Amino acid sequence: MPENISLSRRELLAGATAAIALTGSSLAFAEQDHKHHHSSNPYEATIDASLDCLKKGQACLDHCMLLFKKGDTSVADCADTVNEMLAMCSTLSKLSSYQSKHLKAFTKVCIESCKDCLKECRKHEDKHPECKACADSCRNCIKQCEKLVA
Repeated sequence: MPENISLSRRELLAGATAAIALTGSSLAFAEQDHKHHHSSNPYEATIDASLDCLKKGQACLDHCMLLFKKGDTSVADCADTVNEMLAMCSTLSKLSSYQSKHLKAFTKVCIESCKDCLKECRKHEDKHPECKACADSCRNCIKQCEKLVA
C-alpha cells in the first residue's frame, strides 16, 4: 500500500476516535439536561428526536470504525456524515433543552445535516443494520425539526 494512503487512513481513524470521545461526553451532558427539564420544556419532542439520533448515530459510527479496522473503507462517507450529524444533534438537544432564541435558525441547518446523513446511511442499510437505524432516526428527527420551524 502506498504510504500516503496509510497515513490518510490513520488520520481518519484518529479523527473518528476523537469524535467518538467528544460525542460520548456530549451525549451524557445532553441526557442530563434532558432529565433536568423534562416536564416543562415545549421542545421535548425535539430533544427526544435529537437524543435518539445521537444514540443511533454513535452506534453507526462505532460500526464504521470496526469496518475501518478490518480495512473496509466503503462506509467512509457514511462515517463523515454521521460524525457531522452527531455534532449537530448534540447542539440541537442543548439548544432545545434551554430554549435558545437561536433554536429555530439552528434547526434549519440541523435538518440539512440530518438529510445528508439519511441519504448516505440509506446506501448501506441493506448490509448494515446500524446504518438503517441511523437513517430511520434521522428521518424522524427531520420530521420533528420541520414541525419546529413550520
